[in-house]
Amino acid sequence: MKVPSQPSGSAGETDGPEDRLRRFVTIWGRAIFPVTATSLTRAEFEGHLLPLARLLCDALLARPFDTAPAQRAGAGLVDAHCTDPDALGRSLGVVDSYLVLYCGRDDGLGGEDLRARCARLQHAMATGYAQALRERTRAEQESIARSALAARSAAEIALHATESRFRAVFDGAAIGIGIADLDGRVLEVNNTLTRMFGGVEGHVRGSNISEWVHPEDGPHVWRLYDELVRGEREQYRVEKPYYRGDGTVLWTNLTVSLLRDAEGEPQYQLALMEDVTERRLLHLRLRYEATHDALTGLPNRTLFFERLEKAVTAGPNGEKGRFGLCYLDLDGFKAINDSLGHSVGDRLLVEVADRLQSCATGPGEMVARLGGDEFVALTTRTDGERDVAGLADRILAALSGPIGIDGRELTVRGSLGVVEGPAGERTPAEVLRSADITMYRAKSAGGNRFELADPEADARAITRHGLTTALPTALERGEFFIEYQPLVHLDDGSVHGAEALVRWSHPQHGVLGPDRFIPLAEDTGLIVPLGRWVLQEAVRQARSWQLENPRTGGAGPLRVNVNLSPTQLHHPRLVADTVDVLERAGLDPGALCLEVTESALIGADEDLLKPLRQLAEMGVDIALDDFGTGYSNLANLRRLPVSVLKLDRSFTRGMQQHPVDPVDLKIVEGIVSLAHSLELAVTVEGVETAAQAARLREIGCDTAQGWYYARPGAPDRIHSLVLADAV
Repeated sequence: MKVPSQPSGSAGETDGPEDRLRRFVTIWGRAIFPVTATSLTRAEFEGHLLPLARLLCDALLARPFDTAPAQRAGAGLVDAHCTDPDALGRSLGVVDSYLVLYCGRDDGLGGEDLRARCARLQHAMATGYAQALRERTRAEQESIARSALAARSAAEIALHATESRFRAVFDGAAIGIGIADLDGRVLEVNNTLTRMFGGVEGHVRGSNISEWVHPEDGPHVWRLYDELVRGEREQYRVEKPYYRGDGTVLWTNLTVSLLRDAEGEPQYQLALMEDVTERRLLHLRLRYEATHDALTGLPNRTLFFERLEKAVTAGPNGEKGRFGLCYLDLDGFKAINDSLGHSVGDRLLVEVADRLQSCATGPGEMVARLGGDEFVALTTRTDGERDVAGLADRILAALSGPIGIDGRELTVRGSLGVVEGPAGERTPAEVLRSADITMYRAKSAGGNRFELADPEADARAITRHGLTTALPTALERGEFFIEYQPLVHLDDGSVHGAEALVRWSHPQHGVLGPDRFIPLAEDTGLIVPLGRWVLQEAVRQARSWQLENPRTGGAGPLRVNVNLSPTQLHHPRLVADTVDVLERAGLDPGALCLEVTESALIGADEDLLKPLRQLAEMGVDIALDDFGTGYSNLANLRRLPVSVLKLDRSFTRGMQQHPVDPVDLKIVEGIVSLAHSLELAVTVEGVETAAQAARLREIGCDTAQGWYYARPGAPDRIHSLVLADAV
């Protein structure tokens, strides 16, 4: 339905809420004023619409969400005489197009949630409109019916003309009218009621109301009926279904009134029936569309959260049932979409949905699609993790077979996060977050599997997410600092240099080591600015050490080792940034050693090695860190621009055993001999005892670092070690 275009001057950022609300009212008034029978001016009419619009706006943003105000707004339209059918359609069109635009500002809700709320408000508004219009019609019709009965009695006493008028009104009424005695026997029905029941008068007249029971009748329906025929109430209204003669179901809005004789004694029942079957079917269809996925037909996120909230909420008396949730994400679905197209991807999702539905057919089980390639299976019939794990196994088994689409056989794999537990302990959002985190654990473990939720793993993942979010501003706030661990000559125990190790002084978690945040910095791209900051600070500190070293007269060889991440190796400004940092600090390139892990250089081509060669030609030492943990060929050492091998601490750990494993010893001797033959220096990490240091010195290692010499610490401790030549 066409609604007026947005007036000039859209809802700008500087408009206040009241200004945006009045613009919304203006659009609404322009839409329905032409089809409204009223003596008001347009300005006066818009004044009547303003409180109705405020009801809709407040309901859109209300917490908790409630659609009752929208029903009152729909009823308010009827009160304003907007009873033309086109008035409702235009009003719903305005609400659909403009309510979120003009009233959805600064609400803290996402756009998807606002649109879903807006849709539900439209349904409620239509319901309120229909109810108010029905009440208005019912009141008019009941008044007519009462008048007709009174006219009939008067006609029996006096005038035949009154009987004729009664019959005309009774038979011509737009709603079904029936009269029964207090025993429930139907005495009179009009043509409308007969048509509602299938057109067979004999099926209605002469029957007894007690025969009109339907399985969906609530217990209150017949309780109200008994109270009315006993004279304890004058009227009741219910929504009640009936069976027609052909077995189909007629849904009605039923109003039953008690008619008394001249002495006030109950005499008859007067029933007014409005056929709402089509409206009910429309409501059910709209409800279905609002709660089910259009592609797969599965329940969508809205319906799933309704069911999940019931499942995780304790009963009214505090009883706690159990629930289980399987959160599924398809592995590699994006590749199928990108390579074969979204049409194939959609057909694949439909097939996956069918297979998932076959896995959850028992009582209390449901499958829903949250969006994209994410599905969930919920069960409220579980005695523990084993039952939900069984459901997860059935899902993986159902996905294991290939899916044929357009002559192709596509293999589907999935990763599942499984959560099981008692109701009343977690909110729906907490349960879904735990399932999501667990699903990603299954995906990172290789996929095509499920993992059970682990509160400790959830806490780590939440902490990891918090650290990732805080990283970008941590560098700006100066929360990072550097500690230095000495590199010691094994032959004389003098300090050769120090390795710069970055730390994060987190406001909540305290001091964090690089293993906690460097991988996060790699993932977010912050490793490049962070790495440049570490290089600047370390080079500046190395120059400061040289100027302070009394043994060398301010020109000592004390150098600093700085780690390079794989991302930094690929950065195009690696060489330029390094040269700039050295020149600004006035440090000779020979006092800087850049450490690169062996795994980062596995399969490295010349494009990757070129920046390292340029730095090596300038005099910067390149150290191959964690050597011995990768799978590179030792022969590749000849083509790598490295001058130092740093043996991984796993070699020194083996030397703590007594007696020392001769195989480990031979391996270290071989690596040292090979390195020296290639004119490479050898540094050993993780030295913790004097025996280790002595054995490594005998083998011929050049330098070492570890807790035996010093733990990482402030830069001034390096100067103390130089003075003492301490071992």
